[in-house]
Amino acid sequence: MKLQKFLLAAAAVVAVAVAVPAEAGQKVRIGYWTSGVSLGYGSVLQSKDFLHQRGIDAEFVHFPDVNAPLRALASGSIDLAFGAPLAGVFSTAAEGVPIKIFTATQPADVQIVVPSDSPIKSISELKGKKVGMSPAGSSVSVIAGAILSGNYGIKSEDFTLVGGNESRLVQFLAQKQVDAVALRSVTVAQIDGELKVRKLGSFVDEWRKLTKSDALPYNGVGAVSTALITSQPDTVANVIAALRDTLAWGAAHKDEVVTILEKSANLPTKDARVYVENWDAMNRVAFEPSDIASLKRQHGVLAAGGFIKGELNDDLFVTGPYERSKALK
Repeated sequence: MKLQKFLLAAAAVVAVAVAVPAEAGQKVRIGYWTSGVSLGYGSVLQSKDFLHQRGIDAEFVHFPDVNAPLRALASGSIDLAFGAPLAGVFSTAAEGVPIKIFTATQPADVQIVVPSDSPIKSISELKGKKVGMSPAGSSVSVIAGAILSGNYGIKSEDFTLVGGNESRLVQFLAQKQVDAVALRSVTVAQIDGELKVRKLGSFVDEWRKLTKSDALPYNGVGAVSTALITSQPDTVANVIAALRDTLAWGAAHKDEVVTILEKSANLPTKDARVYVENWDAMNRVAFEPSDIASLKRQHGVLAAGGFIKGELNDDLFVTGPYERSKALK
């Protein structure tokens, strides 16, 4: 069975009208994980000129590890990261690292699936099983842990976490090296016809069951050094505007996004089109009060379950640049 490599991407943004520059040619080092949704998001963002049009001289830094952008922020190697793992941001901030959240970027659009011929019929049957998902420390792994524990009484020691990126997880499932995997919905759609799977449940439904609310869980957020957002809030506002420009452009230019995804990661046309059809489900540039309330709820649930440590300070959420970005046309 031939299984393709999968690229999950994201992008953001409202169509460009008149670009409002930040401080002329402001240099910003932007980091992201070159897998998952971040890879596609970065591919589109780098391929288009929206950051430059907003006065941002962007230097992109790629990381092979999901948590590496947070370490780079902590060391001062980058200024800003999109798609940063929310659980990691919470923990990093609690450790005293001077970072802030400036927007939410990636909803947790994830499905827990098993092979179609698996005897497993419910998430409740994953106790003692091998479950593939994004690496330990990622938001996917932390949210999955909270769901398994809170909804089904399956503690972290009751199952084996097998970490990997999307293509690796599909391979694990096809080769029966794991019993179940947590895959993004776009990946599940991409493998349709190549690997038959059965859905056990979605993160969105399971999270709402866990929290008894309509809250939308997030995997990724925009994280920025405290120094940059404090000293140059207009620069961050222009980055947000560029992200919004990209989001809107991608939604309106699907064929062009397909071409970018094919070239940037050798993604088959079929898979690229599936990704584009899931564009709005996977990507956000959102930081309204309801989004912040959802992020705070996530912290509360994850902290109560012992999945993250440390208290949450409200000053982790800096809304000024997001509000300023709304006025940029």
